[in-house]
Amino acid sequence: MIITIILTVLGLCLFEIISSIDNAVINAEVLGTMNKKAQKWFLLWGFLFAVFVVRGLLPWIIVWATVPTLGPIGALTATFSNDPNILAAVEKSAPILLLGGGVFLIFLFFHWLFLETKNFGLRHERFFQKNGVWFFATVSVILATLVWYALKINPMLAFSAVIGSTAFFITHGFKENAEKGEQKLISGDNKMSDISKILYLEIIDMTFSIDGVLGAFAFTLSVPLIILGNGLGAYILRKLTIGNIDKIKKYAFLKNGAMYSIFILGIIMVADSFGAEIPSYLSPILTFGIIGFFLYKSIKHIKI
Repeated sequence: MIITIILTVLGLCLFEIISSIDNAVINAEVLGTMNKKAQKWFLLWGFLFAVFVVRGLLPWIIVWATVPTLGPIGALTATFSNDPNILAAVEKSAPILLLGGGVFLIFLFFHWLFLETKNFGLRHERFFQKNGVWFFATVSVILATLVWYALKINPMLAFSAVIGSTAFFITHGFKENAEKGEQKLISGDNKMSDISKILYLEIIDMTFSIDGVLGAFAFTLSVPLIILGNGLGAYILRKLTIGNIDKIKKYAFLKNGAMYSIFILGIIMVADSFGAEIPSYLSPILTFGIIGFFLYKSIKHIKI
């Protein structure tokens, strides 16, 4: 039990760090245009907001919305409860949460694979990017297939798949807007105050954090463990934001590792939602293995 909890927290921490690298790069570039006092304020209070409001409140709300009968306290402590009624409610509603989150993550991976600029870590990635027009066809077929099979089980399960795809396209729009806004923030003629920049960074962080929060449910449905693991990862990433972001950017294939982890976690969530028995240790072990592989490739790339 203790080993599983430790493995889960460490897996969540690593996943949060790797999946939030893009966000850290944006933070570092914008912070470079701000004075030291504003930088320190963001790293302290911005961190507290990111952990306790975004990465704490969001998973709690998601669990509560998925199983409203639990109530606010029950949603927080559900996986640690011995009440058979609470455990039954979580078990009954978990597939709805897992399928929606899984669809979101799978769509996120295919968008990166087909459409986003990347360092090619594996041979097939270049082929998929040359055929980016097939992204929409691919995810449409995936969604239609999942909805077809989910309808045979539970209409709400099918609806959760649609919600997952809708959430992806909404957050993707916000991300694209954030990336455009970043260019304005770091431009030399930008007149925005440091306070305004901090508020903008917090909004960007909320948008980017959704990936990590939804991916966390592939590790555990325990909100306290998600807060602990994601919070620890967010803290480590904030410490690296100012002084070491250029070093992190040298590891060319870390983003690849993050996206393949997201894909595998998405598959695990979808399989779990359809009743497959997935060991709790599988998600963190696969995450460590995938990230380790691409870290090794990055180190080899640096030495060349």
